[in-house]
Amino acid sequence: MMPTRATILLALALGFGVVSWLVVRNDYNSLPALPVVGPVTLVVLAVFEFVYAFSVRSRLRNPGSPPIEPIFVAKLAVLAKASSHAGAIVAGLYGGFLAYTLNHLGEPRIDADSRASGLSVAASLALVAAALFLEYNCRVPRSPDERDD
Repeated sequence: MMPTRATILLALALGFGVVSWLVVRNDYNSLPALPVVGPVTLVVLAVFEFVYAFSVRSRLRNPGSPPIEPIFVAKLAVLAKASSHAGAIVAGLYGGFLAYTLNHLGEPRIDADSRASGLSVAASLALVAAALFLEYNCRVPRSPDERDD
């Protein structure tokens, strides 16, 4: 499995952001209001991935720590890759919504949607950061012989 590239994540976010903005621009009045508690799930996922990242990092880097199953690390790496892609997509979707609402502030519903979409973008970016950190820490550390080369 290749490491996640930032260009792929940026392309996903921009592509979904443009599509989201086009849909919101044409159909904003027919869309339901955004929930303010939506970003909570993203933040919880980000926190758990940061915790796992630090745990895996300490267990792989310290020889005296308890061993960790290789298949578990592989599963965490897959979770991290999927989370980074999902976080980029969600950031793009809410980013398109945010771009539309920031240009039409002044109405109470649009102001509330702007706050909710801004919080969701921030939470999505936190999930992407946590996922990339977890993916980085799931890499097998190089042996001392490989480090010398």
